[in-house]
Amino acid sequence: MNIEIKKTIKPIKYEEAIKFLEQRLIDINNNKKDDLIWFLEHEEIYTAGTSYKEEEILNRDINLIKTNRGGKITYHGPGQLICYFVIDLKQRNKDIRKFITLIEKTIIESLSEYNIDSFGDPKNIGIWIKDKTYIKKVAAIGVRVSKWVAYHGFAINISNDLGKYKNIVPCGILDRGVTNLKEINNQNYSCLSDVIINNFTKNLKN
Repeated sequence: MNIEIKKTIKPIKYEEAIKFLEQRLIDINNNKKDDLIWFLEHEEIYTAGTSYKEEEILNRDINLIKTNRGGKITYHGPGQLICYFVIDLKQRNKDIRKFITLIEKTIIESLSEYNIDSFGDPKNIGIWIKDKTYIKKVAAIGVRVSKWVAYHGFAINISNDLGKYKNIVPCGILDRGVTNLKEINNQNYSCLSDVIINNFTKNLKN
């Protein structure tokens, strides 16, 4: 089960990235390509998953794209690390819940290497941190599965503009906030993608 690792420095338009993922999905199902883990950054965009509600859009002037991933509305933009993947679950016992838990574990382990204590929540998908008495999201997760191939990915906030989340109800959750790694601990995160690769590939082998 080989995995192609791809890193793109220049910001990628959301539509172009999804088109690439969907083609890789077809290629994997036809046994033409290996699994993929792809790191990139998006230009500014809001995306709505399959379970979003219209009232979660607080500013009707934003550029919103409806997608086929799971989840609700989130924001992508500069200062955010996107990790997309196309992973064949037919080679991994066809267990979607286990795969999502694996993603959560990967992010939590990676952030712990930067001395950041984070956690998952069975009721609210994503990765969270506790800031005094307030809980804030630091990473969003959105997954779709087609013919037992999982794709889309997760986004970790590093230094992105948190003010952009005021235009939406992030992930449909009213009583929690959003933060980024620089706000939690202002340190160098330039190697975060490499840390994630190590943990992700290790966890996929288990």
